[in-house]
Parts: sequence; C-alpha cells; structure tokens
Amino acid sequence: MPTPTRQRIVEAGAELLRHKGYAATGVKEIVAAAQAPFGSLYHHFPGGKEQLGVEVIAFGGAEYGKLGPLIFDAAPDVVTGVRMFFDGAAANLEETDWLAGCPIATVALEVANTSEPLREATATVFTSWVDGLVHYFTSAGLKKPEAREIAVKFVAALEGAFILAQTWRDAAPLRQAGAMVARELDEALQR
Repeated sequence: MPTPTRQRIVEAGAELLRHKGYAATGVKEIVAAAQAPFGSLYHHFPGGKEQLGVEVIAFGGAEYGKLGPLIFDAAPDVVTGVRMFFDGAAANLEETDWLAGCPIATVALEVANTSEPLREATATVFTSWVDGLVHYFTSAGLKKPEAREIAVKFVAALEGAFILAQTWRDAAPLRQAGAMVARELDEALQR
C-alpha cells in the first residue's frame, strides 16, 4: 500500500529540515520531495509551513526518540548505554559526511524566538527525550531528581557536541561528551 500523501509530506519535510533548517526549506521543495501536488500541502496543513513544521518536529522527535530504547535495551548496563549512544551518534555523523545531526536542534536554534508553536514543539520533543532517559536512569537506581539532572546534561551535551562535531568535522566532541556523561552517571550510581 502506498504511503499516504500527508505522511510523505511530513517525512520529506523532516529530511529537508534536518539538513537545511526551517528557514532555508521552502514548501515547494517539500512537496516536490514528497512527490505530491502543491495544493495537497494546504489541504493537509491549512496552517501552512508553520503547522507542517510543528508536525515535522513531532515526527522527527518521535523517530529519534526510538533510538534510546534501541540502544539502552541492548546495552549490558545504563552507563555502557550512554557510551554506546554517543559513540553511535559520532559514527553516524561521520558516515553521513557530517549531515545527520539532530533535526530538532537545527530547527530549535532558528525558531526559539520567532515562532511560539515551533518553539513549543521543539521543547516538547526535548522534554520527551529527557523523560525517556529519566526512566532508564531511575531504573538503574538513581532518585528521580538526580536522574533528571543527568538526563538534562545528557541532552545538552549531545546537542552541543553535535554542533561542535559538525562545524569542526570531527566526531571527537561526541565521544568526549559521551564519556563525560557516562562518568557522571557511573559516579552517581556508585554513591
């Protein structure tokens, strides 16, 4: 069964926004990439590019959110899971010639002060990622406040390391950030 037009538009938008950002991606480009008629954009997204952007962010955030369970459930322990997550992000960035950074951060940096719906959408995604990490960290034995603090540091370190790695064309910041978060988590679990 072919993918419905609406879903093709969202998926094409997610890919384009990840690589080019919100401002540099036009709606005509999105519908062309989705192989959809131009009128279908406003049929499915009457709020235009901003509504599409909100849905693209939610979709991209959910897709990237699936990485946590894939990695942490396969890891022998949560500290190793942290290292595996950052090492995987580093390897993926290198393999994609520095293009596969975080699609949510790409948009968040652009729109945090210009579009409240898009800012809220990115904030919701980041919150869901932090909440997912809190689940793993509390399951490993941390109390919720400390688990949340380390989860926020995880996401902040990951996003900052993506920026450095992409601009420097060097994956070392991702690996270093992962080692730092893993070390802090390990120390917290040992207390």
